[in-house]
Amino acid sequence: MNRWLLLQLSDSAFPVGGFAHSAGLEAAVQLGEVGPGRALSSFVVGALWQVGLGALPCVRAAHERPGDIAAIDDVCDAFLVNHVANRASRTQGRAFLATSARVFPSAEVRRLDAAVRAREAIGHHAPMFGAALGALGVPREEAQAVYLHAALRGVVSAAVRLGLVGPLEAQRLQLDSAPLLDAVLAECEGRGLDELAQPAPLLDLFGAAQDRLYSRLFQS
Repeated sequence: MNRWLLLQLSDSAFPVGGFAHSAGLEAAVQLGEVGPGRALSSFVVGALWQVGLGALPCVRAAHERPGDIAAIDDVCDAFLVNHVANRASRTQGRAFLATSARVFPSAEVRRLDAAVRAREAIGHHAPMFGAALGALGVPREEAQAVYLHAALRGVVSAAVRLGLVGPLEAQRLQLDSAPLLDAVLAECEGRGLDELAQPAPLLDLFGAAQDRLYSRLFQS
């Protein structure tokens, strides 16, 4: 595996639009459920388990069965009943594919991007990420680890911009979350589509309230 490719894909400078989303954190703050020094760690725990049980199985399935990408995409779409989360997943998935198709010399990634543009597939983030990284030769375990890392990085970045923590405290939070990342990956990386689950329903409710906020920094 090309380690430089893996580092590039996990770099925050890779333009996929993830930093326009807070995974429901902004709504949780405005609803008074999370504040400076209060409940952020619990939110991170819930968010990572939500990704582990609700997205990593889609990453795995698409990585292992890229020929079934449209069907896997449909399962992901049916699972994401929260309209805000569904929209965010589609937005990020399409942005990730569009960027990857322009950056990497992979005919399969370009084919995936063309399929989404032609509406042959919906373009949800988790399955498109899994299929694209499989086409680029990234092993499944590494692809899932990068996806989970990006989810944590997104929440931590949102917390900084919302004024919940400073940049240094955010980095400590990310470091302290390493055992949790290992636990989520160990529990969820082998799960199939029939095991998709939503372990943090409150976070889903917070995310659904995003469109009702009077003012907001993030799309979700």
